[in-house]
Amino acid sequence: MHISKIAAGFAALAILVACTTATPYQAAYDSDRGYSEQQIEANRFQVHFAGNSLTDRKTVETYMLYRAAELTKQHGFDHFRVVQRATDADSRVVPTTTGYSPFYSNFYLDYRYFGPRASYFHDPYRRWAYPRSFYASRFGYYDPFWDGPQEYREITSYLASAEIIMGKGPKPDDPAYFDANQVIFNLGSQIQRPES
Repeated sequence: MHISKIAAGFAALAILVACTTATPYQAAYDSDRGYSEQQIEANRFQVHFAGNSLTDRKTVETYMLYRAAELTKQHGFDHFRVVQRATDADSRVVPTTTGYSPFYSNFYLDYRYFGPRASYFHDPYRRWAYPRSFYASRFGYYDPFWDGPQEYREITSYLASAEIIMGKGPKPDDPAYFDANQVIFNLGSQIQRPES
């Protein structure tokens, strides 16, 4: 029983670490992050690489191109032509800070309902009284004893895709064609594979 709890802890830690790093060059089997392809004809494929929000656009496009070259060699071809190519960005806003509120986020307390006067946070024995401007200037009308406004940031993840046609023999003299061996050789040092 004790060993299974330790194993579960290590598994959770591995998942947490995987979420805090850029998407490595891997097949997208268990998630939607990584490379995937779909065969259209015998020598025509649609190739994709999807990264998480920590994977920049250049890396996503490099991995997609590397996968196209790798796929070309696996099917016995020498070069490939990029027919269509696109990189899509998926942006969303997420909170970066969280606070505690027993009811809901950014709990608003209207001090008009305290005491006989609308402009004071009032002590009935008149020992102390805070003007409304005191709370307004320091806390922006949020209750100072609960959480204030949250902060947000925009995160973006990229999906690179290309339709390729594979061919045999020397690469034609056209910038749309890529020599698979040269692509693998030149981009190989930039490929980060998952840690085993």
